[in-house]
Amino acid sequence: MKKNKKRDYIKIGILGGTFDPPHKGHLYISKIALKKLRLKKILWVITKKNPFKKNPMFSLKKRLLLSKKIAKNNKKIKVYSYDKFLKSSDTINLIKYLKKRGIKNRYYFIMGSDNFVKFHNWKSWRKIAELCQIVILPRAGYVKKSLTSKALKALGKEKLMFLRSKTINISSSKIRKSYLK
Repeated sequence: MKKNKKRDYIKIGILGGTFDPPHKGHLYISKIALKKLRLKKILWVITKKNPFKKNPMFSLKKRLLLSKKIAKNNKKIKVYSYDKFLKSSDTINLIKYLKKRGIKNRYYFIMGSDNFVKFHNWKSWRKIAELCQIVILPRAGYVKKSLTSKALKALGKEKLMFLRSKTINISSSKIRKSYLK
């Protein structure tokens, strides 16, 4: 008789960003990752500021509130901001913080192919890839670029996980632009 082997770790996804503002695209990729990776939960980690972008349009408090509202019907999505516990909002600090708190957890850092194209510019990007599984979802206009990115060449495909899904043409920057019209 076969015994069911129980995993001694929990699979947790991380979707980080400014979420300025959050939108259904964040929810869509979270649902795909939850299903395809069989994650226990996904942490939406909302940061005060993205080091590569201008100051956010919405306050952190407002972005947290809107994120919780969008994710409220999915119990596997948890919305947090860890900025008060971290030296900076760099991803490497978040990953190290989470790894210390959840030693037995296995982390999956989820990003769109638009972010992966620039991943080699992130602080300690190679270390991030060592500490967690990098998961890339397609983003309209960036799939081919991501397949020739510096990070892919440096890390190799075996260190990365590309998930297939429909691309949706929604982004926080497009939403912000529509607010300004």
